[in-house]
Amino acid sequence: MRHLLIAAALLAAAARPALSQSLEALWYSTDAEPSRRSFLAHADRIAIVAPQSFSMDSLGVISGRVDPRVVARAREAQVKLVPLIVNPGFDQAMFHRVLATPESRRRAVRNITALCRDNRFDGIQFDFENISVADRDLFTAFARETADSLRTIRCSFSAAVVPRASDFPGPTSYHAWIYGNWRGAYDYKALADVMDYLSLMTYSQHTRRTPPGPVAGYPWMEAAVRHLLALGVPPEKISLGLPVYSQWWYATHDAAGGARVTGNGLAWEAARGLLAKNGATPIWDERQREAYAFWENDGQYEWLFLEDARAFDARLALARQYRLRGYSVWALGQEDPSVWSLPRLR
Repeated sequence: MRHLLIAAALLAAAARPALSQSLEALWYSTDAEPSRRSFLAHADRIAIVAPQSFSMDSLGVISGRVDPRVVARAREAQVKLVPLIVNPGFDQAMFHRVLATPESRRRAVRNITALCRDNRFDGIQFDFENISVADRDLFTAFARETADSLRTIRCSFSAAVVPRASDFPGPTSYHAWIYGNWRGAYDYKALADVMDYLSLMTYSQHTRRTPPGPVAGYPWMEAAVRHLLALGVPPEKISLGLPVYSQWWYATHDAAGGARVTGNGLAWEAARGLLAKNGATPIWDERQREAYAFWENDGQYEWLFLEDARAFDARLALARQYRLRGYSVWALGQEDPSVWSLPRLR
């Protein structure tokens, strides 16, 4: 009976009209100059800017800064500033020490709270990745402690979370590995209960450890969204992660790693230049709702999966279909400029 109720709720959420829904637009920024320039130019189309600016060490000490130009433009345009805090290099062992050491954890909570208060940020977003599934409960407890502290200063709190489409580790050793180290550590419902929202990072579906494939295939993204909804995460607490980088796949060889296939993320201009250089025409995949191209390089085929404005618009439709809070885009400066002209952007 419970499964029937969940299925009915998902169908109802997908069927509700959402044409007039306003989507909260969160865009991530980096320290790269093109990222800063894009924010300065398009701040009027953005609700939240989330600079990847701060890192935390094993003692719970936080370091970093937000570019003053980004701060000034955000204040001027009334864009909320919600910087990220990361475990540098997504170091699993380092982050485990924070979670498992009471003093480090307390210090981290104090420092996170002071960071938001002293800089007058509108919020803080966790971007802790490569967390062991064995640390799932510790991470949830750390999130609760941080939420309690941030609530006292009225600082919003969210997390960027790695997606999964089920709680089954998967059919292969790769699936088991990525579940145990990347996907399985997030108790989505418990995190959503104490946070304002979750930014569901539904991109990098294929990585350097997989065969070539879409950056963010539509069926995979939809399955991840439906999983959160089935767990009881309210749609208004889900921000759909959207990529604007493309991915180029090609063969490489070096002394350390030998021969392998490499997936290299590309900003829009670089992806467009690569297509022109190789005389390749993108093909639209209606199922994945993403374009791809391939060409021969001295007998070896190379692939490009392209994130253009058409793909971006299709994913906006997914956010509207499930009446989600909004979308979280990685990252400013990498986008097809045409996305800024999309009528459904906000």
